[in-house]
Amino acid sequence: MAAVRVLRTWSQSAGRMICVRYFQTCSNIHSLKPKYVCFFGYPSFKYSHPHQLMKTTAALQGQIVQFKLSDIGEGIREVTVKEWFVKEGDTVSQFDSICEVQSDKASVTITSRYDGVIKKLYYNLDDIAYVGKPLVDIETEALKDSEEDVVETPAVSHDEHTHQEIKGQKTLATPAVRRLAMENNIKLSEVVGSGKDGRILKEDILNYLEKQTGAILPPSPKAEIMPPPPKPKDRTIPTAISKPLVFTGKDRTEPIKGFQKAMVKTMSVALKIPHFGYCDDVDLTELVKLREELKPIASSRGIKLSFMPFFLKAASLGLLQFPILNASVDENCQNITYKASHNIGIAMDTEQGLIVPNVKNVQLCSVFDIAIELNRLQKLGSTGQLSTTDLTGGTFTLSNIGSIGGTYAKPVILPPEVAIGALGSIKALPRFNQKGEVYKAQIMNVSWSADHRVIDGATMSRFSNLWKSYLENPALMLLDLK
Repeated sequence: MAAVRVLRTWSQSAGRMICVRYFQTCSNIHSLKPKYVCFFGYPSFKYSHPHQLMKTTAALQGQIVQFKLSDIGEGIREVTVKEWFVKEGDTVSQFDSICEVQSDKASVTITSRYDGVIKKLYYNLDDIAYVGKPLVDIETEALKDSEEDVVETPAVSHDEHTHQEIKGQKTLATPAVRRLAMENNIKLSEVVGSGKDGRILKEDILNYLEKQTGAILPPSPKAEIMPPPPKPKDRTIPTAISKPLVFTGKDRTEPIKGFQKAMVKTMSVALKIPHFGYCDDVDLTELVKLREELKPIASSRGIKLSFMPFFLKAASLGLLQFPILNASVDENCQNITYKASHNIGIAMDTEQGLIVPNVKNVQLCSVFDIAIELNRLQKLGSTGQLSTTDLTGGTFTLSNIGSIGGTYAKPVILPPEVAIGALGSIKALPRFNQKGEVYKAQIMNVSWSADHRVIDGATMSRFSNLWKSYLENPALMLLDLK
């Protein structure tokens, strides 16, 4: 009975990995029939090696491959298709953008793993796509009568999958930037990114295009406003006839999805937590003066300096003294985990809904470092481009509800965290100084919520007093900064 052997040959050429997989279906080892040959970027392949070589001829026809939605991580099993970058009949290459999907945590751009032609799209816009199910069908290019050299290697198990790999660093860019580069025939590998971790921004593409061609992309044309024609003086004005108003509006029902769906899950779990509330007011008069002095310096570095970096740093200094507030509990509240990193979340109101990205390792950051990271998160949040990493791993949360309005709030804890604070708006109010004199003070109210199963009122009050002292006397933060 003919033995079945799987021979796999890996070779690296020009920084690309090439995989060839063969099945031997007869007893003669010199007679091989290829099951399939996978090439990344090469129509033909010749491999030379001093080991024993065997000749084979590959005659494969173009085949249709089901490109499936791979696991995005974080336990995500379904996503919403927000935008297609291709249509049926389009030709795609590896790493070309296929579509943009949105989970209940982040937006992700799906890129192609194959070279070929799009034959079928399985979903329409706003459809729900499931992990492991096909997204598109791609017809791959056929290899016709190409003679290959194969290195004889030890046999491997038949259920071991052949895989494909591209070596090198991935280019970081948003779908909009990739589309702009594609429209102007620009290779992203030739553009130097000025964003974080080398991310290529729209300005980088425009600067590159200006250097190459000396041309600047024209701005979008604005619609010309035409004045209304003059009314003739002799025209008679008809008498208005009142008619009964007929309302034709109808109710509509739509599914809850995206970030709103994530909020449903989180708040349903939070409902089981016994919340303890604590409120106080903070005199920010000195902090307002300090910020006004530092704003021009931050602006010269291209950074917008708000009050939030000070609030986050003061909270981190307080968490060092009260680590139980930077902890998490398991589902049955039988174990508590004290978090080493202060990943402080910031509640943001966006067009996609409420999202809570977090600043990582605030305990290691300066006020200016925090301001830089907040600027980055706000820009990505406004365009719906926050990554899963930005939205997960939080240990403590502050909600700046006062930027919209309001004085007091009752914030809801984000499981598995155990505490959250809501900051009200800053108002000018009269206060008495130590001499009994009335002065104009900048007052902000803060509302805390804590998990009363593990945090008592005294602990929450002491933490709030310490956080308050840092903000009312900003110079005190210098004594505890590390």
